[in-house]
Amino acid sequence: MRALRVDLIDTVESVDTAENILAKFDVLIDKLEAQTDKDAREADAAQQAAKSASTPAAKKPAAAPKPTAASKPASAPKPASAPKQAPAPKQASAPKQASAPKQAAAPKPVPAPKPTAAPKAAATPKRRAATSPRKEAPDTREKILQVTGLAKHFGDTTAVAGIDLSVSAGTIFGIVGPNGAGKTTTLSMITGLLRPDTGTVIVHGSNVWQDPAAAKRQMGVLPDRLRLFDRLTGSQLLFYVGVLRGLPAATVRERMAQLASSFGLEDALSRLVADYSAGMTKKLSLAAALIHSPRMLVLDEPFESVDPVSATNVIEVLKKYVAAGGTVVLSSHSMDLIERVCDSVAIIVDGAVLATGSVHHVRGDGTLEEKFVELAGGHTSVEGMEWLHSFSD
Repeated sequence: MRALRVDLIDTVESVDTAENILAKFDVLIDKLEAQTDKDAREADAAQQAAKSASTPAAKKPAAAPKPTAASKPASAPKPASAPKQAPAPKQASAPKQASAPKQAAAPKPVPAPKPTAAPKAAATPKRRAATSPRKEAPDTREKILQVTGLAKHFGDTTAVAGIDLSVSAGTIFGIVGPNGAGKTTTLSMITGLLRPDTGTVIVHGSNVWQDPAAAKRQMGVLPDRLRLFDRLTGSQLLFYVGVLRGLPAATVRERMAQLASSFGLEDALSRLVADYSAGMTKKLSLAAALIHSPRMLVLDEPFESVDPVSATNVIEVLKKYVAAGGTVVLSSHSMDLIERVCDSVAIIVDGAVLATGSVHHVRGDGTLEEKFVELAGGHTSVEGMEWLHSFSD
């Protein structure tokens, strides 16, 4: 054993590289194991029985010759502890150090992603954004039209039951409702064509029934089923309306030409109004409502009987008018048109306003048509009439 120890010390001193140290260290381990086996065989049987507990430890030094506790000389291999630093890669003790970084990278600190709770807070505003349209911010713009408690009765029939409306300047306000809901009656009272039983109508500060001249001067009106002077030509009718509104003759002629061009009426102005189609009569009436450039237009079904091309031109004219500060109040049965063109809308059913506000606010998550059908009472089931399934001939 002493000789082995000496050999080990000499080996450590004489070897310069880690590879040579490892190679010679393996040779020494083999010699040490052989010597240990020899000593074990020479030991007395009695000693071997008494030291049976230590015998496995003696055998183990074969695998643990690092500190070889077989006999005290194993203390000498302590110098061999220096080589241990080299074998460290062999015995993967270094990987154990690498395992420490695994603990450092342990996903336990990574629960920091639990700040995903913060995104939950971000999700809350999304819900608020979804519900915000239901709580519409107040409109601070100037009110061009204020309708308060407007009501009209025809005998025992209530046509309009205390309507309140507020229309901001520079907007297009749509009124929709089923047939017989009170739309035309409401617009007729707003324009001064029909006196209400109760309620007030203020147009740009003027009360329609206390100061009708001042209020009507600021309005252009396209009533439903308007009777025109149909024995006049189109140009004569527009000239008459313009002069009646107090415009100079030259200004009237200039505006007539521009309106006729916008509405496609150039070739029809020389013809009698009695010869106009329903769509042409509607466009001529709209031109008459616009010719004096009023602050507010009140149009009852302005697109009824108007072809799609002319309707597109009319919408473009109205949008330019509104962009310049004008206001449009119109009624229509076309939910798609109201949704595309209008800024605000009121749904009237049985003479009462059931919903009003911006189009986005009123329609909610669905379409305006779906909201309208919901408020107007939904679909009516059709039963019977089996006689329509056969023919009289």
